[in-house]
Amino acid sequence: MKEDQAASSTQRRYEIAEDVLRSNIEMGTLPPGLVLLEGPIADILQTSRAPVQRALQTLEAEGLVHRFSGRGFLVGPPGTDSEPNRTDIKSLGLVVPRHADEALQSRSSWERIYNTVEADVAGCVVFGRYRIIEIELANHFNVSRTVVRDVLTRLRERGLVRKNQSSHWIAGPLTAQTVKDHFVLRKILEPPAIRLGAAAISPRRLETLLHRLRATEATSNAGSLSEIETIQSEFIECCVLTAPNDRLKDLVRNNLMPVIATDRLLRRLGLPGDPAIITELRLITELLLRGATEAAVSMMETHLEASLNRTIAQMKIVAIVPGPSVTAAYLTPVLD
Repeated sequence: MKEDQAASSTQRRYEIAEDVLRSNIEMGTLPPGLVLLEGPIADILQTSRAPVQRALQTLEAEGLVHRFSGRGFLVGPPGTDSEPNRTDIKSLGLVVPRHADEALQSRSSWERIYNTVEADVAGCVVFGRYRIIEIELANHFNVSRTVVRDVLTRLRERGLVRKNQSSHWIAGPLTAQTVKDHFVLRKILEPPAIRLGAAAISPRRLETLLHRLRATEATSNAGSLSEIETIQSEFIECCVLTAPNDRLKDLVRNNLMPVIATDRLLRRLGLPGDPAIITELRLITELLLRGATEAAVSMMETHLEASLNRTIAQMKIVAIVPGPSVTAAYLTPVLD
């Protein structure tokens, strides 16, 4: 048991979620054909959706679950003609070992408020600079300063907040130049990562991604791209982060955090996604599947340039929108 606890303490949340889901599938607790959705699983594990999403992607690559025409995943390998079983997973008695539960819950306090704080911060940084005072944030959510620091540290990792020379927590401003700087790094890092990892990408995983992109492309329009963040994440994991260089992968992940946060902010402000994104990713995936690595790298460079132009264009629209009339009590505007 002590060995299990030690192992769990060093595992990341998505790895713990993978182990829990994998063991429940192997035990039959999660039967073939059962529909798995991120939200209910995250509720059971008392964690955010991100680690559950990544765990399901890994299990998909292992052939333990597969996508279908509906939302979520089906338990079982691809090609099985199971009728989707939509039984509420919460009624099946998912087995979560005590050591896994303790490892997950040791980090749950900050997770319970993180999404709200991220939304509050993201909703105002495009309009200017704001100061976050730790004690006011702690009082606002009735949590400890330790929990607040955990939240702010993760927001800093995602490029949404920083500490200034006076060690004050500052959010914003999010500017066009900030976005351009991150895309410059994307162009330096991501196309070479595709070149380095192309030979190691699983053809089956590429085929699964391509099927998903084609299905999304066939049904999407500028007003219905709610899954765009998920599918972009799948593309990055499959096509970019297969490079056999851990340092390069860390650089890619860290640089993408503020890019994803910016895109999420623009969606929250009501600006639509562009279906061309899905088409561009589909073309890159097709080229990789055909073994045309250099053409895929070139297409990735084109995609990044187009993505930058789309983002800057949307930020120009936001620039003429009035700032928020109400912000969270713990966010104080900083006047220049």
